[in-house]
Amino acid sequence: MELLKGLPLRRTFLAVILNLLALTLSTTALLGSYWCTGTQKVPKPLCGKSKASQCIGVPIPSDADASNISSEDSVHYSWETGDDRFAFRYFHTGMWLSCEESMEGPEEKCRSFIELSPPAERGILWLSLGSEMLYISLLLISFILLMVEILHTGNPVCGMKLNAFAAVSSVLSGLLGMVAHMMYTQVFQATVNLGPEDWRPHTWDYGWAFYMAWASFTCCMASAVTTLNTYTKTILEFKRNHIKGYDESLKDQPQHHQCFIQQISSYYEPKGKAFHSVSEGVDFYTDLQQKILQREPELDLDEVLGQTIGEDCC
Repeated sequence: MELLKGLPLRRTFLAVILNLLALTLSTTALLGSYWCTGTQKVPKPLCGKSKASQCIGVPIPSDADASNISSEDSVHYSWETGDDRFAFRYFHTGMWLSCEESMEGPEEKCRSFIELSPPAERGILWLSLGSEMLYISLLLISFILLMVEILHTGNPVCGMKLNAFAAVSSVLSGLLGMVAHMMYTQVFQATVNLGPEDWRPHTWDYGWAFYMAWASFTCCMASAVTTLNTYTKTILEFKRNHIKGYDESLKDQPQHHQCFIQQISSYYEPKGKAFHSVSEGVDFYTDLQQKILQREPELDLDEVLGQTIGEDCC
């Protein structure tokens, strides 16, 4: 329970907020049809009773004159030439649908963007859709893991594992989202050049859904970095508390127990200190040999060894 008090809960809450924001933005962008917007150049329809604007006007003779003029002699003229004969209608396209403004009424006409895309690019479009769905699924999994970590406070080790899995899930979802957005951009540009003649845009630009998708990617990666930072900080605090507790427990032990524990700890030191340990051993036995030669011959080796260990206290 002492470890839980040191957990950076504020960073965990920040990661949850960023993850939820990324999940909301990505879902809205996937369901929306405003990834790309622009205008299409289409011929103007003939003016009629139901259509009085953005149409081609044709002079029609009156009823009195119409009886004296045959249909073959009736010639209709239009003063509109060049671009005046065309209208520029608004359209918007998403991953699923492409809708354009209708020239005959206020309603929009929508078509499947998958059918509009070139056959050679449909495989990439399906991969983009699959990656986008996996992106949202992994974001949802990461969000659930972070919520369980916040609510489950009984086992700190389990919380650390949940934090690690949430960080990995966020990183993978961010990579999949980036790939999905780039593939869709490639498919749309190919459709602009090779798509149907009645759909090809005259001018186009990216819409709010496209920018929302990239904002979702940014929030996802920020959530992943925050989660990894929380996990790393928890590990460092755990090691610091472990070393602090080890030092305090060492002070309470007798002198010979401290010597034994320090010797055991030196056994697990890095390999870079191996030469230092060997040199200390050589010096120890050299001093021991000199003391034996200086002492009387009848002195027992065990007594000299005991005295030497007593002098070199741990």
